[in-house]
Amino acid sequence: MMAAMPLAVVAYVALVAYCARKAAEALELKQQDKILEESARSQHLANQKESLYVERLRLENEVLEILTLYEITKEITQSLGEKEAFAIFQSKLSDHISFTECLLVHPLCDEINDYKKSMEHFLFALQGKAGKIGYLVVKGMPQEHHEKFTILGSQFALALRRIKLYHEIERIAVTDSLTELHTRRYTTERFQEELKRSQARGMKLSFLMIDVDHFKAFNDQHGHLMGDQILREVGKRIQESTREIDIAGRFGGEEFCVVLPDTDRAGARYAAERIRQAVEASSVKAYDAEVKITLSLGVATYPEDGARIEELIDKADWALYRAKREGRNRVCAFGVYD
Repeated sequence: MMAAMPLAVVAYVALVAYCARKAAEALELKQQDKILEESARSQHLANQKESLYVERLRLENEVLEILTLYEITKEITQSLGEKEAFAIFQSKLSDHISFTECLLVHPLCDEINDYKKSMEHFLFALQGKAGKIGYLVVKGMPQEHHEKFTILGSQFALALRRIKLYHEIERIAVTDSLTELHTRRYTTERFQEELKRSQARGMKLSFLMIDVDHFKAFNDQHGHLMGDQILREVGKRIQESTREIDIAGRFGGEEFCVVLPDTDRAGARYAAERIRQAVEASSVKAYDAEVKITLSLGVATYPEDGARIEELIDKADWALYRAKREGRNRVCAFGVYD
């Protein structure tokens, strides 16, 4: 019995040692698994970090490219004409996009349907507030450049809208809303420019002052709406009776004026008579009646009648009132009595 005890102890010790070894092995395996897991996680994080870095570089390059495309449109927007804007657009486009031809076409162009059916043309509609203002037609552009072109095309459309808006504001600023002739301010500015040009080149220049005969009586008898209609009709006839280089404007109320570049006194009297006859031949309907209109016109000419616009306006005005005193519906030139 005493001899068996050591064997049991030995067996127990051996079992404990075995269990301890297995536990140590298990712990070592667990630690190795943990190390491998952490290593794998570190590698995954490293891969993720690298992927994120590559993606960040891609996005930065994309943003930089888009900003570059937007910068191009600044120069386009600063231009004041559609042709100039399109020329800038074309020159900058080739720096970023491959193509063989780029056209700006009207939305009602006959070839639009042919372009739409063509496989080698890319059409981009330029949208305005009231609809399409045109198309950009590009030939020979790779598919991968379509997105870039869309960015540029949208900005070009915006630039065109701004240009059109600028011209419309400019037109409103220099145009009399009732008669569609130039405003007094614009006409005076152009008169000054033409006078300087005539002085520099030794050319003649004439100025017409025009007044509607009996206009107050028309207003009193038929009302202000009829008066407005008379002024519109006179403005229309003056516009139709003058040359493209002439500058016709509404001076104020029922008074009109015309600057006649490169025109001597005889030519100015002829031009004034043409306007007078055109208005005399017209009429304005007042309810069931037709109202006949006549004009009185005064003529002044550089250099005979003055060297400053104030002098020429004053002399033409003086001649106008002489025409009224002599019976209206006639042309009088300053300093000429015939």
